[in-house]
Amino acid sequence: MTAGTTRTDQFAASLWRDRNFVTFWSGQAVSQLGAQLGQLAFPVLAVALLSASEFEVGALNAAGLAAFLVIGLPAGAWVDRWLKRRTMMLADLVRAVAMASVPVLWWSGALQMWHLYAVSAVVGAATVFFDVSYQSYVPVLVDAARVPQANSKLEATSQIARIGGPAAGGALLAVVSAPVLFVGEAAGYLLSAVFLFRTRDAEQRIPTADRCPLGSEIKEGLVFVAKHPLISRIAACTGGVNFFTTIAFTLMPILVLRELELGPQGMGLIMAVGAVGGLIGAVAAPRFAAWIGEGTAIPVASIISSAFVLLVPLSVFAPERWMSLVMLIVSDFGFGFGVLVYNIMQLSMRQRVCPPRLLGRMNASIRFVVWGVMPVSALASGLLAENLGLVPTLWIALAGSVLSVVPVLFSPLTRMRTLPDAVHHP
Repeated sequence: MTAGTTRTDQFAASLWRDRNFVTFWSGQAVSQLGAQLGQLAFPVLAVALLSASEFEVGALNAAGLAAFLVIGLPAGAWVDRWLKRRTMMLADLVRAVAMASVPVLWWSGALQMWHLYAVSAVVGAATVFFDVSYQSYVPVLVDAARVPQANSKLEATSQIARIGGPAAGGALLAVVSAPVLFVGEAAGYLLSAVFLFRTRDAEQRIPTADRCPLGSEIKEGLVFVAKHPLISRIAACTGGVNFFTTIAFTLMPILVLRELELGPQGMGLIMAVGAVGGLIGAVAAPRFAAWIGEGTAIPVASIISSAFVLLVPLSVFAPERWMSLVMLIVSDFGFGFGVLVYNIMQLSMRQRVCPPRLLGRMNASIRFVVWGVMPVSALASGLLAENLGLVPTLWIALAGSVLSVVPVLFSPLTRMRTLPDAVHHP
């Protein structure tokens, strides 16, 4: 066994002996499982029970993502000023209440599409604050050397939830109505808040005297991202891939439930097996990076994830339904593997090279770019599908996602065996 392997094993083992990390990890595991029930429940409720059109499905997805575009940048500056654990707890409680309102409205006979838009928007706004805090919290919770290991464990657990959640949701939908699944998601968010309450850390608020005007702090985060030679390319690639794959995945419920008639169980199976690919990617990311190079892993993983989108439009032409199902399963599996390798490597790099005081703003600036395009994309998907047709729109999504890997493919990352550790000051 090499010395490097011994250090890695020690880091991995020590994380499981770290009470705070295990408590934090436990809360996120429960929360992710509940969230996956909601990921299946929203489109099934909209398409199967409320007869949503292509545009309405796109608008629903856009409502959940709009907050990243509208409040993403100031959220980063605020998170840098606030205690991140408390911010995540409050966000979890808001999401729990919002999700619990859906079954109440359904059982009272009052639920309409505009209610889903409102709930999706509220949950999306809370998720902005949670996600920016979450990505900035790992370096607070563990030391810098263990950040990649912590991210790998958290992402692997997230993928396990994505395996069990959709599968369980698909099975439950055979015996209960879709609104019941929202109860599970609300419970997951509530338990996440409880585990966060039990987590301890040494984070201190930034003294008020050290704060700059909000606009200046937002600008500082944006400038750091724009000028960093690696982070700027990752932002461009991720933003492009997210824009075009959001078109495809916004239309997936229409494709699976209406065009191919594979049913909620088929959709749950696609999501669950796709998450297996993500789990393998999360677990394999460190070894995959060691094999081909930490920097090289980023463009290679982005090519893998985009290439598997090809099977989505091709599934329409399969002569049998089971063939279409297999193609979509393979597509989601390969896409999940590539995305998780890419995300773990680029996130760990960002956390390591960014000054701690800028973590919230850096992550918010990235999210503003890479998630801010998604509500626009979700609306565009509905408009394109209604005017051009479902299949032509899926081909556009494929072409765009493949072209989006260019910023990282032609970059210094392709030749990097090891990603930088030192904090970079542009």
